[in-house]
Amino acid sequence: MRKFLDENFLLNSKVAQQLYHEFAKEMPIIDYHNHLPPDEIAADKNFENITKVWLYGDHYKWRAMRSNGVPEEFITGNKTDWEKFQKWAETVPYTLRNPLYHWTHLELQRYFDVNDILNPDTAKKIYDETSAKLQEKEFSVRGLLDKMNVRLICTTDDPVDDLAYHKKIKNDNWHINVLPAFRPDKAMNVDDVNTFNNYLTLLEKASNISISTFNDYIAALKKRHEYFVENHCRVSDHGLEEMYAEDYTQTEVVGIFAKIRSGGDLSLEERKKFKSAMLVTFAEWDWEKGFVTTWAGYWLG
Repeated sequence: MRKFLDENFLLNSKVAQQLYHEFAKEMPIIDYHNHLPPDEIAADKNFENITKVWLYGDHYKWRAMRSNGVPEEFITGNKTDWEKFQKWAETVPYTLRNPLYHWTHLELQRYFDVNDILNPDTAKKIYDETSAKLQEKEFSVRGLLDKMNVRLICTTDDPVDDLAYHKKIKNDNWHINVLPAFRPDKAMNVDDVNTFNNYLTLLEKASNISISTFNDYIAALKKRHEYFVENHCRVSDHGLEEMYAEDYTQTEVVGIFAKIRSGGDLSLEERKKFKSAMLVTFAEWDWEKGFVTTWAGYWLG
């Protein structure tokens, strides 16, 4: 009888087993989309415990915990790391048949050689064992990436990011390439005008361009896009709640931007027109530079 997470987990035919074990298993990982923090890669950080690795930025786990009725203080609140891990351990059994269940145990097995099933009874043992290993050099951020045979990473970076950590990593001559990906979500999200205008202040600083008109705004963003290209970016990444494809005119978009800068609230139609215009603009820039464009569709998640 096959066991959970044996060497042929999810490989349900001889052909699948052959393709994986003889060809795919030893192939390097080329990861063009992730949310790994470049500062932690640059610092080659060792994490204090597994909670900091698993639960400090994983919205998939957060969503599962919320669905399981876990209070927010145990998710993003001020409870201790051990208390947060306990609540995740209580949630894991309820994720059976969800990829979270598989991911959790695959990571325990392949990173930490832990073959126990995570639940409230095994939580303390797993927490202590994994947290102890995370103090070792081979379990630093770079060590963990090496362990999984990673060869290239494209992080997720806002247009206003200075990419200083990417520059440091490159100067280290590390054998894994860590490249930025252009993620302009905040640069087109006009659902909250005040938040967007605050973002434009950051864009002004990053681009050294004063933004009063739509043309100023486009010039500032284009300058940042060029800056990313200079720093070896070749991927553009978008996180969308829906695909925006409203008809618009240039005059309409210019007027909408002027309304934003004056602090006026936008109608739903105006927001969709503006976002549609910006998606087209970003697509044109990406095409000019030979970018690959990726989409994180939150309506699917």
